[in-house]
Amino acid sequence: MASRTGDGGRGPVRGSLERFRTEVRLRAQARVSNTLAHTFATAARLHPLANPERHQVDVVRDVPYLEDGLVDHRLDIYRPSVRPGPHPIVMYVHGGGFSLLSKDTHWLMALVYARCGYLVFNISYRLAPRHPFPAAIMDTLAAYEWVVASAPRLGGDLSRLVVAGESAGANLVTSLSLATAYRRPEAWARRVFELGVSPRVAVPACGIFQVSDAQRFARRRRLPYVVRMTLEDVAACYLRGADPTQPGGIDLADPLLVLERGEAPERPLPAFFLPVGTRDPLLDDTRRMRRALEALGAPVQARYYKGEMHAFHALVFRERARDCWTDIFAFLDQHLPPGAVRGEPEPEPEPEPDESAA
Repeated sequence: MASRTGDGGRGPVRGSLERFRTEVRLRAQARVSNTLAHTFATAARLHPLANPERHQVDVVRDVPYLEDGLVDHRLDIYRPSVRPGPHPIVMYVHGGGFSLLSKDTHWLMALVYARCGYLVFNISYRLAPRHPFPAAIMDTLAAYEWVVASAPRLGGDLSRLVVAGESAGANLVTSLSLATAYRRPEAWARRVFELGVSPRVAVPACGIFQVSDAQRFARRRRLPYVVRMTLEDVAACYLRGADPTQPGGIDLADPLLVLERGEAPERPLPAFFLPVGTRDPLLDDTRRMRRALEALGAPVQARYYKGEMHAFHALVFRERARDCWTDIFAFLDQHLPPGAVRGEPEPEPEPEPDESAA
């Protein structure tokens, strides 16, 4: 006989036990993966080429953007040491399925931007499943407020502000861009809109732009079991306990759906550069994002890198990754106001001749 509990016959006790087991599994997976990723990132920093001084970059680590003492509410600042300011700005938001990694695993991304002349703010944020939606986007917006307030005194030019991230970080910088362009009902998002400072460019790479309905990827094409379950775990972790009846619902977990509504923004959206590999399981989200932005008249360029997997551009020693970075900087040069810089520092001016010695 079918159960009347509405849980497919499992009953309330069994259903609660399965949810508990899932929670334990997700937390254990996150802890192991985080440990491995941080160990690898720490070891990679020992390579001579990882030394910021070699690239004429100064780094200030573990700066709090919220004064609550949480490690998750810190950022690192990467600043070119020989270029005169003001510098174009990048705020970088790491990926990791909303439940893994930190600014410390993504130091390479920050260094790439900084060595090309950008003042970089590389942030951490609270992670799921311990801190589900909206914690990550709230922290991202809080960090943005700090960057807007602090960047000018650190030599940053707010008229040349870029937000960038990959995977889950791509989702977060896209939602951040929406919060600067649309007057949102969430109080914590409205504060960003009221700053009146919008990013000029967004670079959300290989993004998951809709967290809900994780099964949509498998409906479109056959995916390996591990990939399918990973995507479902991402949604389960991040949206655990989310209340769609609250002001704004889960819009800022699903920025793609917000854009697909076609509502005109109150302020211009940034120019979007959307890089993704053609073997990335998230590829379809980038295709949809490009179409949604085009329909709104926003400047957008999507680049599809044949045969490349998820977050391929992080492996900067590979040719296709270098191609991607070249394309990113070319897009930035095109869409940032005059003064955007990349490549080698300008040479020092020749000293004036001493006419008194003549």
